[in-house]
Amino acid sequence: MSVATSLIPGLDDIVRRGDPRRRGEIASAIAALFFQDASRLRPELIDLFDNLLIDLVPHAELASRVDLAERFSRLDNAPPHLVGQLARENEILVAAPVLRRSPVLDEAALVEIARLKGQGHLLAMTERPTLSTEITDVLVERGDRDVVRRAAGNAGAMFSAGGYSELIKRASQDGVLTLKIGQRADLSGEHLKELLDGTLDVIRRRLSTVVNPARQVEIKRAMAAIEEAARPSGPRRDFSDAQRTVLGLHRGGHLGESALLGFAKAHKYEESIASLSAMAGVRLPILDRLISGDRYDPILVLGRVLNLGWPTVRALVLMWYGPQRAPADADLEQARMNFTRLMPATADRVVNFWRNRQTI
Repeated sequence: MSVATSLIPGLDDIVRRGDPRRRGEIASAIAALFFQDASRLRPELIDLFDNLLIDLVPHAELASRVDLAERFSRLDNAPPHLVGQLARENEILVAAPVLRRSPVLDEAALVEIARLKGQGHLLAMTERPTLSTEITDVLVERGDRDVVRRAAGNAGAMFSAGGYSELIKRASQDGVLTLKIGQRADLSGEHLKELLDGTLDVIRRRLSTVVNPARQVEIKRAMAAIEEAARPSGPRRDFSDAQRTVLGLHRGGHLGESALLGFAKAHKYEESIASLSAMAGVRLPILDRLISGDRYDPILVLGRVLNLGWPTVRALVLMWYGPQRAPADADLEQARMNFTRLMPATADRVVNFWRNRQTI
């Protein structure tokens, strides 16, 4: 029992044994006295009200606590211990108003609550006019999807370098979060590049339509840098002649598995890749990067999507190995088994992902 309640006859008995309604009435009456002249109360009187209310309010009915939390949350000189008590309540209807806006809650209290309380408390906190990097670090670390989206959309929130990196990592699986991060005024060029590098093309296009013109220029610049970094070192292949050849086959109605098999058997890499690009609808630079990598798996995936026979897929795998390093029979048999086991639905999902990418 506080000193303040013990000085008022009968009040300590109400606090100890009074029913919730009675305690709520007393708390409301004392709070009403506070609100009458709140702007002119001296610090010592605020402390007195604080000591009275922290004993009464926790035992009051829910409706009374919610009402008091709403009213105290808007005051610059609300009783600090009471505000902290309300903010830590497990009942989110009570805690939320204080967490959303009370200027009395200090940063240490907010960080503590963010570390210990549930998602409802974190979500309410994201609506504060300003959020420091110490607070957002915890929100990004512990928050669920809604919390992180709301924090990213708060213009008054600040994020540390580590917080931004974690945000961007989570955005790779969340298009809504990507859009919110992309519209932030404090997003650096490096973080924008990092964000775009892990984003589907459809989200990039959407982002370009919702940001201001200056950010649109930044997006184009970042995408150019990503494209440049993604290009393999060394001399680049020239697909011009191969594309003309494939276009001629297409116009004549002769672009199909038979033509592809002929290119692969002849180890005509450019013609084979240009044919696969046209048949599968995947951009040629992306397909080139995929198939020139250190695994032939993309060939198996494309073969399944295009319903190619094993002889054609085998010829493409042999082309991938090159004439100087013929695979062992066991390796070819393993490739055949992997191709046979590959589910069409799985292959479709992978190729659709490639189709929606600008870079790999």
